[in-house]
Amino acid sequence: MPPTTAAIFPDAFSDNLAFARRRTTAFALITIFLLLGFFLRTNQLGAESLGEDELNKLQTVAEYRTNGLTGKNGEHPFLMKGLQTVSIIGAERLNSVLPVTIPTEAALRFPLALFGTFSILLIFLLGSALFGRSIGLVAAGILAVEPIAIGFDRIAKEDSLVVFFFLLTQILWVRSQAAAERGDSSWVWYAWGSASAFAALMASKYYPHLLAISGGYYNVFKHVPGNRWNLLTKRWIIFFLVMGFSFLILNPTILLPETWREMLKFSSENRIGHDSYEFMGVLYRNQMSAWLSGVPWTFYYVFIAVKTSLTTLLFLLIGLPFMFRRKMGDGRFLIFFWAFMWFLPFTFLGGKFTRYFAFVTPLLCIVAATGFYFSVKWLLEKLRANGRVRPVLEFAMLACLMAVPFINSLSSAPHYRMFTNVIGGGKMAGGAYFPHDEFYDGATEKAMKLIANYAVQGAAVASETPELYAFYAERQGRLDLRFVSLSDKSEVNRLSRNDFVVLAKGRRYFSNTAYYNYLQQEQWTTAEFDLGGVPAVSVYVLDDAAAENLRALSP
Repeated sequence: MPPTTAAIFPDAFSDNLAFARRRTTAFALITIFLLLGFFLRTNQLGAESLGEDELNKLQTVAEYRTNGLTGKNGEHPFLMKGLQTVSIIGAERLNSVLPVTIPTEAALRFPLALFGTFSILLIFLLGSALFGRSIGLVAAGILAVEPIAIGFDRIAKEDSLVVFFFLLTQILWVRSQAAAERGDSSWVWYAWGSASAFAALMASKYYPHLLAISGGYYNVFKHVPGNRWNLLTKRWIIFFLVMGFSFLILNPTILLPETWREMLKFSSENRIGHDSYEFMGVLYRNQMSAWLSGVPWTFYYVFIAVKTSLTTLLFLLIGLPFMFRRKMGDGRFLIFFWAFMWFLPFTFLGGKFTRYFAFVTPLLCIVAATGFYFSVKWLLEKLRANGRVRPVLEFAMLACLMAVPFINSLSSAPHYRMFTNVIGGGKMAGGAYFPHDEFYDGATEKAMKLIANYAVQGAAVASETPELYAFYAERQGRLDLRFVSLSDKSEVNRLSRNDFVVLAKGRRYFSNTAYYNYLQQEQWTTAEFDLGGVPAVSVYVLDDAAAENLRALSP
């Protein structure tokens, strides 16, 4: 028997729910999901200050515009920075003719929000090809409005591009399989397209190991009698040639020697800027090579439990066992390899950030959609609903499924990463679990405006993101201020009366925790700024006694 997927045997997955039976209805729904997703992802896109990593991207864009392509920030591929360069230039031109101003922060993040939006369409296509149109539509609906998915698409980091191109890679890969099994001689062109899509993924982030997901899925069927989906040696050579050529086009800076030097520094962990990560109030080493001695293995499982909308979480738990049932077809093997290649390493590696989870967010949506699909069928059979009542109930249940994450997103907008469900403690527990990734320096500009208004000439500002504060100080015209790292003991020893210390949530490390403890225990704060109603940044103006006490803590 040929492999069983919805793309190969549509009839085996034709028991669609009412909202997926007709193409016109499905098209209308996916259009609504795309519009909703785009609105939520671009709503007040520049409301938060740049993060430290985002500033690095902005500086690289400035470097490209001044000196052409260089190896700056070369540890990361070119594609995203190229898109951001186009976006920044486009925003500047629009600002010259529009009555409103597009913030630099929004322009830098826009390409990620745009590609994140179109991932909604891709998850629909992939889910439909594997398990049928009902599951594909529901998965797309969840991805459109789920707060964690939106939050990842609103930061200028590569993860959203990786998700988009991974989904595109798998769609084309599964289509090549389906076309081959149907006897379509053009199937090999889908395989070449998949190679180009994976090259785009690699031009977004250097994740070569993810090719094992496609390879593993292919090898499951390689020796099945009568299998028509066979690349053979010659086709594999062409596959990798197409991939390599596409990669060079999309990532031309890989040819620069400076890029390789930056990559070597990064891979040797010489680019780690901070010595720890705060998780649930405790500091841990945040290095990949630390393995189980680093950030705990429970990190991403806690993230799922406290950051996912309750309806999505419920149906995720219901859908998980169905993935191991034969009735789901052979498309589930792709889900297995996808989950294995991400959860296995990232559970045990010692370096973790929540944005890495973006890669498996669509996977969770597909599994939750599966749980919803079978739950609806079971419930309607129990109610013996039929005739006109059944489709009405199916539409109503889809609306209820999406309403919960949609309301969660609206209530946490525009600070979607701060969303925490009731299991995690609700809104006021935002920032309590993963402060670095939840706050992400989002209140920096607010704090800098205050400092700029009150700082004396030549005052020092100590923080963990001195370049970021210098960037926003330049906006305020305060080029006279001196910005130093709070982890640099020699600079802390130079602090004196009328200097400033900024304590940002998520920026507490082994190297500065003594200063945090001292200033917070003294219970005096010049000013405090919040993000989504949760205190995010505290600003302190030093007097002689405070400066002396800080110096005593940094011998």
